[in-house]
Amino acid sequence: MTTIREVADIAGVSKSTVSRVLNNSGYVSPEARKKVEQVVRETGYSPSAAAVSLSKRETNTIGVVIPEIDNNFFGEVLRGVSEICDQLDLSLICCDTGNNILKEDRALRSLGQQRVRGLIFTPATERDDTEERERLETYLGNLDVPIVLLDRHLDQSRWGGVYYENTESGYLATRELIRAGNQTVGIITGDLKLRIARERFQGFLQAMTEAGLPVEERYVLKGDFSTETAYALTREMFLSGQWPEGMVTCNNRTNLGFLKAVREMKKRIGRDIAVVGIDHVDVLDILDYNFSCVTRDSYEMGRVAMRLLNELVENKRFGQTVQTIPCVLSLKGSERRTLEDA
Repeated sequence: MTTIREVADIAGVSKSTVSRVLNNSGYVSPEARKKVEQVVRETGYSPSAAAVSLSKRETNTIGVVIPEIDNNFFGEVLRGVSEICDQLDLSLICCDTGNNILKEDRALRSLGQQRVRGLIFTPATERDDTEERERLETYLGNLDVPIVLLDRHLDQSRWGGVYYENTESGYLATRELIRAGNQTVGIITGDLKLRIARERFQGFLQAMTEAGLPVEERYVLKGDFSTETAYALTREMFLSGQWPEGMVTCNNRTNLGFLKAVREMKKRIGRDIAVVGIDHVDVLDILDYNFSCVTRDSYEMGRVAMRLLNELVENKRFGQTVQTIPCVLSLKGSERRTLEDA
């Protein structure tokens, strides 16, 4: 296990310089800071892992690392986690990575220094690169606490998790568009580097195959779960003059990007194109917009994750328990094209 002395020797600086970098206190030249941070990343060094005596001192703090704190889904998850923490008289530290692995690394190191009792973790990416994946495994291992993954997977993970019925959600959304009479159906995918996106796309393919409908590549729009990308892809599709009768949109932000482009291009849901989205969007209810979706209880997802983590913490075990949150179909009419000029 790497020590602070080894970090200092590799970086060619003093132990006090390493300490100042880790604690963000006192002056450190940009060059020295860069060297220390690089060595810390490469070795997976964690002060709490090195200081065994300190790491034995328990706290009542739970760590949460999420990739999009401004995403309503994660806001609801945090509400559920926080409620159970309050009931258990636990404190909560939340870190937002912005889907950036370097920020994720820093967050995990910081939580190690805080000596959290457990961690709820949604990875920024699945880290296909072997070196990056090993570095993440090192950081998580150095925490030496129970970990519950949430929403996103880590392949070959030794930790348990709470996940959504992703394949089923993609299947149901597509099936309802087909049942409503749409003979051509497209999809705006999420980031296919993520398992959750691949599973939702697999559900789409399954429903299309069962219905005997061809999957037209021009209507498979490869997105990244962001509003901006969904908007740009949808706008480009309409400008081409060719689009499917129905469209599956794969998360709350994709839903909004798609609808923004529909409005801007002066198209009408129910006349020009039908849609079923994955994830509920609260603001559409406020606007009395009849948007069909396959949704989940993200608030309950947070509660389930926190209860599972607490069970692991209390029993001092590192389990691989997996719990799945079911999807719920909510049809409000946008799955149909009436061909009427509303």
